Amino acid sequence: MKKPIYIVALDGSEWSDRAAEWAVKLALQTEASVKFITVISYSGFQFMNAMEYDYIPEMRKEQEREAKDDILAPVIQRYNDSGVPIVGEYLWGHPVEVIREQIKKDKADMFFAGRRGRSRISDLVLGSVSNSLAHTVGIPIVLVP
Repeated sequence: MKKPIYIVALDGSEWSDRAAEWAVKLALQTEASVKFITVISYSGFQFMNAMEYDYIPEMRKEQEREAKDDILAPVIQRYNDSGVPIVGEYLWGHPVEVIREQIKKDKADMFFAGRRGRSRISDLVLGSVSNSLAHTVGIPIVLVP
């Protein structure tokens, strides 16, 4: 029987830290593994001028460093001795699309994300990653306050 896999979206916020905590606690009870992911928002359709073209590679390196060192590493370190198999990965792209692809690729059983407490009206107008995923991924989603 396949062991459950939980994916947790991290963005460096206190809400995503709480989502990580919930996922690890549940993973301990269910013998699941946990994959922490952070998505660096990027669109290949961005217009650039000559100055931006020169600056983009350095900006991307800094964004990758931040994703690895400032977002993923501290959370992985915090739960390293938990007894739960944990991996972390940063990815590029539109957060909803990338997370949806990871859930399918890893055959995840559950997705965890922090809830930022935006009003229902702004969710309807702006949408949210969690809200969009809830309508498209087909697995349980845990929104942690």
